[in-house]
Amino acid sequence: MTRWVSGAIGAIGFLLTTAAAQAGFTFSSIDGGRIDLDSFRGQPVLVVNTASLCGFAPQFTELQELQDRYGPRGLVVLAVPSDDFRQELGSAQEVKEYCAMQFDVSLPMTDITHVTGPEAHPFYLWLRDETGFTPRWNFNKVLIGPNGEVQATWGSTTKPTSPSIVSKIEPLLN
Repeated sequence: MTRWVSGAIGAIGFLLTTAAAQAGFTFSSIDGGRIDLDSFRGQPVLVVNTASLCGFAPQFTELQELQDRYGPRGLVVLAVPSDDFRQELGSAQEVKEYCAMQFDVSLPMTDITHVTGPEAHPFYLWLRDETGFTPRWNFNKVLIGPNGEVQATWGSTTKPTSPSIVSKIEPLLN
């Protein structure tokens, strides 16, 4: 029994550490101001590193579809534009206008952000340290659960509305 209690306490500590590690992450918003991940506590968040000029950019349509379909039940789809793979437009304003005009995107977006390397945003450094997952290209997806834990990660080729993603999102919704 002692082993179980000690294992359970260790597991709880790990979950608290994992969730606490996410606490306090903020991004600069493409609209100005800040996007604070703590404001989404209690909701699932799908974080996607994006690039307007990438061949996977049509996934913006499915990302918006997820936000429209599941947003009323708590899902937040957060687009994180990045030029780390040299496929993003020159300014946040250009990104915002392009995504709105080409894909009718209205989901929350950060300013252009580093997602890899030594200049990576602290969220992506935390993700790497917690799971070993680092975006290898644009449109990598990370599902964060309502308590701040990483639920799953997917690469570029997994479409946002694929069964593998939707099946992970639906159980987390209100």
